[in-house]
Amino acid sequence: MTGTGEQAQPQQAAFPGMPEPLWGGSPSKLLTFLDCPRRYRLAYLDRPRPPARTQRAHTSLGNAVHNALRDWWDQPERTPQLGARLVQKAWIDVGFRDAAQSARWRARMQDAVVAYLERSGPQQRPVGIERTVSFVSDDLRVQGRIDRLDDRDGELVVVDYKTSRQVSTDDDARTSLPLALYAAAVWKMFRRPVRRVELHHVPSGTVAAHEHTGESIGRHVERARSIMRDARRADADFARRGAESSMFPAVTGPLCGWCDLRAHCPEGQAAAPEKADWAALED
Repeated sequence: MTGTGEQAQPQQAAFPGMPEPLWGGSPSKLLTFLDCPRRYRLAYLDRPRPPARTQRAHTSLGNAVHNALRDWWDQPERTPQLGARLVQKAWIDVGFRDAAQSARWRARMQDAVVAYLERSGPQQRPVGIERTVSFVSDDLRVQGRIDRLDDRDGELVVVDYKTSRQVSTDDDARTSLPLALYAAAVWKMFRRPVRRVELHHVPSGTVAAHEHTGESIGRHVERARSIMRDARRADADFARRGAESSMFPAVTGPLCGWCDLRAHCPEGQAAAPEKADWAALED
């Protein structure tokens, strides 16, 4: 599941009695602010936006697998073996240590996609494939893109593909803010209850799932609104003070080695050495 392209929007002038203007963004934008306000400022507020580092190998791999699984549904004859050819066609040879590593991982992902499609068995075409969904809750607008939206015997199911080395768990599905927000968006757009959310880990073929209730989805929406309120206050302070604002501290730790914007963050550079482009694929 991915967020849509987002740009900082000009703030509407407020007049007495006017409601708060909408604060909009993807779940990724919300989680970026929660995880590291400094990264949020660099990614969403600074203009011109500081350049990010080049794409890493695991991102290239993930994009290729997502694109192959997306395009598979548009083929006249959908066979598991076709998935391998689509991975090869979609492969992005960026970020790998060398051509040999790229070829090795392409072959692995071709095998993984074929095995995933074999296990999935015959399926009807999903209701949505990389479907953009959105909803408004008071002054919060959430928008993003779902990898897949299934209709299974009248029940809508949100599906998100995963390609990382770490296998997803049912607890990951239960606590995922993006999955819950997308379920809320589908519920409102289709006017049908959406309870089941799934993380499909393509390399292992495992499916992590959770059955939400209306109450549990509501708690996730309220959590998103809480993050939004903090981000809105920080946005307003940035509008007044710019880079002098103190509301965007760097949250440092080992993950700073993976940050695509670390070149613009001295604290992050000091916290952890930069990871190689292909580090996430090494044993």
